[in-house]
Amino acid sequence: MCAVTTSIAPDQRYGITIPFAAPLHDHRRWFELLVDLGYTDVWSAETDGADGFTPLALAAAWTPSLNLGVAIAPAYTRGPALLAQTVAALASAAPGRFTLGLGTSSEAIVHRWNDIEFDDPYHKVRDVLRFVRRALTGEKIDATFDTFTISGFRLSLVPKEPPSLYLAALRPGMLHLAAREADGAILNWLSAEDVKTAVAELRPDFPVVARIFVIPNPDPDTARAIARRMITGYMTVEAYAQFQRWLGRGPDLQAMWDLWSAGDRKGALEAIPDHVVDDLVVHGPAEACREQILRYVENGVTIPAPMVIPVGVDLEDTVRRLAPG
Repeated sequence: MCAVTTSIAPDQRYGITIPFAAPLHDHRRWFELLVDLGYTDVWSAETDGADGFTPLALAAAWTPSLNLGVAIAPAYTRGPALLAQTVAALASAAPGRFTLGLGTSSEAIVHRWNDIEFDDPYHKVRDVLRFVRRALTGEKIDATFDTFTISGFRLSLVPKEPPSLYLAALRPGMLHLAAREADGAILNWLSAEDVKTAVAELRPDFPVVARIFVIPNPDPDTARAIARRMITGYMTVEAYAQFQRWLGRGPDLQAMWDLWSAGDRKGALEAIPDHVVDDLVVHGPAEACREQILRYVENGVTIPAPMVIPVGVDLEDTVRRLAPG
């Protein structure tokens, strides 16, 4: 649950996940409201709703001060050249304000939804990261990477200000890759205390974005019921299961995994301990949730990007009450 901590520093970047539960053509007022409230960043997601880039293109046109990031674009679902073109276009639309967050995504999204083989994710994301960085210089690329080959590609729209390239990373291998070759790391599905474990694998002062799931509902039973469904949706994906084991939650989640594998979905939900729910999903009154978000910052997150699930509360009121200012 939420606990009180400290206030936000004047130079602290403070974001939120978009799009909100509203039509994209209505988002201009939301983006302008975010600026008025002191938010510095908007970070999009790409799962089963809007793609990761279109909401940011709208924000680039409507609000010229917001920093923009996608967290994350899967390394598999666009060809390497098309991804480089997309990144270059948004970097050109928002000079100095766009960050690409690149990640492996999951077998469900890549294979089951897009019919693309989810092979060798570590090397795939590494190779796409390396290719995009080279492509953004305008270099003509003829190269064989471990996971694909590029023949004769040259990007004709080279952004004057190259975007930052961040890497979604859950465990030491990806965290170390991010520290070596990316400009920042993106974390997900961890507690404020877990941030210390993750950033210990990175270079000092390395930029870190965290998507933080927030249910600003004051009733803990309601919030936990929603959070349990979210947790089973993610933690039954092997990459997230391994991440939680690395963080030390394996024993707490084993009953859930066993029951889920046996087809007992209701039992799996009930088997998640309250303290695990409270660790992984911020919930409670909005002001208390804001304080909990700042605990992530205290422990090493440089850009929090809360994803608000406004159950039983007004979204605009919640956005106002979570604001940094």
